[in-house]
Amino acid sequence: MPPVATSALRKQIASGETGPLYALVGGDDMEKSAVAAEFAEMVDEGLRAFNVERMYGGEMKVSDLVDAANTLPMMVPRRVITVLEAEKLFMPKRESKAADEELQRLEEFLQSPSETTTIVFVCGALDMRRRVVKRLVSQAHVVNCGEIETQDDAERWVKVRAARDGISLDPATPRALVARTGLDIVRLRAGLERVSLYAMGQPTITPDDIRQAVPAGPEAHTDFGIANAIQRNDVREALREVGRSLEAGMVPVFILGQLRFAAQRLPARRVKSAVEAVFRTDIALKSSGGDPRILIERLVVEMCESRRA
Repeated sequence: MPPVATSALRKQIASGETGPLYALVGGDDMEKSAVAAEFAEMVDEGLRAFNVERMYGGEMKVSDLVDAANTLPMMVPRRVITVLEAEKLFMPKRESKAADEELQRLEEFLQSPSETTTIVFVCGALDMRRRVVKRLVSQAHVVNCGEIETQDDAERWVKVRAARDGISLDPATPRALVARTGLDIVRLRAGLERVSLYAMGQPTITPDDIRQAVPAGPEAHTDFGIANAIQRNDVREALREVGRSLEAGMVPVFILGQLRFAAQRLPARRVKSAVEAVFRTDIALKSSGGDPRILIERLVVEMCESRRA
């Protein structure tokens, strides 16, 4: 099956229309555990004792999984089984005839899983050469929990995590946090935790709290937004991103940082003129040489026109 983005997965969970098999992969163990825990939300809290089960790959047999999966749900459409450390189930430490038979039973089960149970395999590193692992990848929805590809996904992650933890955010705060940390999920999580402590006792976390409490990551201005739009030579989208960033409370100097990185990524013949334009704008901003928004927008247009030239 094709990979499933975490945003699409959350829509499935919210609707209660999940498939029978999921494999959560990626190097961020904390994020995999957090995503796995979201599956339980499909079951009313009072019924989870009967319909939500947790198992460990190194402490179970395939027959345990089969029996649990074939148990009928009680007063809910589906049961949920989470298998932690699932790589130990798919890759036993010792090779033996008994181990081979277990893997054969597991492969047969993956081929025809229960239709009334959602099984979530939380996986560490997997050996993709193994036949049973190939069967898992072909039959399960694979979710990479350690990657965020777009700014919208990053902002959505911040909103979901804040709601789960009972943290109140100003509408502009998710964008401000992503602007500080970039798309790295570890920095996003650390930034949210840091600003939560900083703003403890406040009714709402604001973009100003982000600027005060969260240090800017080394890639915060290179992964998304204005820089990407300029790379595509999309003037309209770049100007739209400028407006969004300013409305989110991002100060012009941070936007200029994105534009500087964008200039350095232009074709070699245009880098010099683009960087000079960034420096001119920087001087104008520092010397109050005009309205900051107009200066930034003028620079964006100039850089995109330079690419067309």
